[in-house]
Amino acid sequence: MKLLRQTSPDPQQLALQLDFFAADVPASASVDSPAPVPSPLAGVLTSGPGTVPAGKRRIVIHEVALDYALVRSKRRTIGFVIDDDGLRVSAPKWVPVAEIESAIREKQRWIFAKLNERRERSARRLQPHMQWRDGATLPFLGSDITLRIDLHQPAGVAFDEPARVLTVCLPADAGEQQLKDRVQGWLQQEAKRIFGERLPLYADKLGVQYRSFALSSATTQWGSCTADGRIRLNWRLVHFALPLIDYVIAHELAHLREMNHSPRFWATVQSIFPEFQSARKALRDQAPDILPVF
Repeated sequence: MKLLRQTSPDPQQLALQLDFFAADVPASASVDSPAPVPSPLAGVLTSGPGTVPAGKRRIVIHEVALDYALVRSKRRTIGFVIDDDGLRVSAPKWVPVAEIESAIREKQRWIFAKLNERRERSARRLQPHMQWRDGATLPFLGSDITLRIDLHQPAGVAFDEPARVLTVCLPADAGEQQLKDRVQGWLQQEAKRIFGERLPLYADKLGVQYRSFALSSATTQWGSCTADGRIRLNWRLVHFALPLIDYVIAHELAHLREMNHSPRFWATVQSIFPEFQSARKALRDQAPDILPVF
């Protein structure tokens, strides 16, 4: 997936995008991040001199060689983007390389942290996909549940919450897709129930009313809200822990006060969900391609 530049939002609808990549960060921006962990990253960082990849430059920080792509543009500031190719720096044509590399050193904590996050995501993507069989596990509300298949009953789904076991009844000749369909149907049913319970709680906190809500199967949005109060929430959120679900709900309801992402909007989110920053980061760290495929 490529990183697309943001465009002006539709004033009638704002959506919480599935954000997998680090956004363009100006060099002048303040970025809070953990201490740098300059461990080697394949294709991005090297521990020795080696050969600089074509189209890249190299800077050494804490004895670690960091390769980056430099793009000259008409922008007025220096900006950083972390994508599949590593670090990309955009800078005005008149800014000397020495100044650019000074900016890289200033933002090294953020850069190293984001590169390590991407390495971890790539490692998770390499893990084998879920096998749809008896005894398999899948995420539900932030922790795994075990899938059990009962071939003695033709239909039915039952969840033993204390044991964290989901039993799916299927006819003996059922195929994998029938199993997937029944599990997905149960997850969507649970999503509708949970979202329906959480939305009024946060709407009351904010003092707003939404017109309706529906489940979404969007591939690029966790949620959306229209100006007339129609809210859509991605059913796959049910895989995540409740605080992440609540953050998305608070985010969308806050748009009924502020149809934008201005400082006033984030202050509105914080007023009903004070820990939104940690939940926002945790949600960004959840790569959808590691979720079960239906």
